[in-house]
Amino acid sequence: MRLTALLLLLAASYALQPALAASDAEVLTELENPGYHSKPDWFKNSFLDIREDVSDAAEAGKRVMLYFYQDGCPYCEKLLRENFADQEISQTARDGFDVIAINIWGDREVTDTAGAATTEKQFAAALGVQYTPTILLLDEDANAVLRIDGYYPPHQFHAGLQYVALKRERDGESFRDFYQRQDAKAASGELHQEPGFLEPPLKLADNRAESERPLVVMFEQPVCTACDELHHDILRRDPVALALTNLDAVVVDTYSKDSIQTPDGRDMPIRDWAAELGINYTPSLVFFDTEGEEVFRTDGYLKAFHIHGLLDYVATGAYAHQPNFQRWLQHRTDALHARGIDYDLMR
Repeated sequence: MRLTALLLLLAASYALQPALAASDAEVLTELENPGYHSKPDWFKNSFLDIREDVSDAAEAGKRVMLYFYQDGCPYCEKLLRENFADQEISQTARDGFDVIAINIWGDREVTDTAGAATTEKQFAAALGVQYTPTILLLDEDANAVLRIDGYYPPHQFHAGLQYVALKRERDGESFRDFYQRQDAKAASGELHQEPGFLEPPLKLADNRAESERPLVVMFEQPVCTACDELHHDILRRDPVALALTNLDAVVVDTYSKDSIQTPDGRDMPIRDWAAELGINYTPSLVFFDTEGEEVFRTDGYLKAFHIHGLLDYVATGAYAHQPNFQRWLQHRTDALHARGIDYDLMR
């Protein structure tokens, strides 16, 4: 499976954004997250020669899981505390994978899949890692079978591990189809719609020809507990609702056969467009500029602070000035703290 390419971002000024920290060391200021959960002792103590790790895993009948993290990351904490602490998930991970942790700001030497010497942070950057945690599940040729950008709730994360551990890609089955067959947690069974969102017929090029706002497409499905939380809670919060007014927005059913006109003017079934974009998780938020070009996306579980940040990151054009969302968000957090405003990132 092709690795996600680095985002190509337009250069533009962002007048409201003060200068960011000049060095990686300054970026490493930890998010407020007391009681940070340590990595399990069964993670592999690797020399970070990825080719060698893949070979060793294959000999043991396993595959390699690359876990990209950063210190103080609340979603890494959540992954370690809730997902890997789940006995069933832990057993699947231990039986099926050698798990290797890589610090996205680290300086340890890495030998990449091409045999080139690099560092942890350069390796992460070359793979376009924008979120922590990011998980790459590799096959025996060091190709990424599945990439998980951001946090997945336990049942969806476990499905991803099972899909790769069972080598279902060899049978020609996509993760989307594999996950759809799994038992889902209780959900509303409702495809949510919001007042003021774009409505059918969905002509995302023609109907937005005069719009000066970016577009956010929310890829969802009726049976989706995280979608329920997004609409019943997060989008109901005043700061998030206010930020959303700066974008055009639409909710689509990821697996629908209904036709849609994409932001670049093509007509196709929604499910084909979702597959083309590589949508594996619901909800996934994909952002497009006024020219119909994708500029950013998130396809992991996020709380209100981060959803609010994403909306502002795109609506203000900050992505063009600061292509690393984590750095931009860290500056935002530091600015709030400097004003004496404490915010629970996981609320």
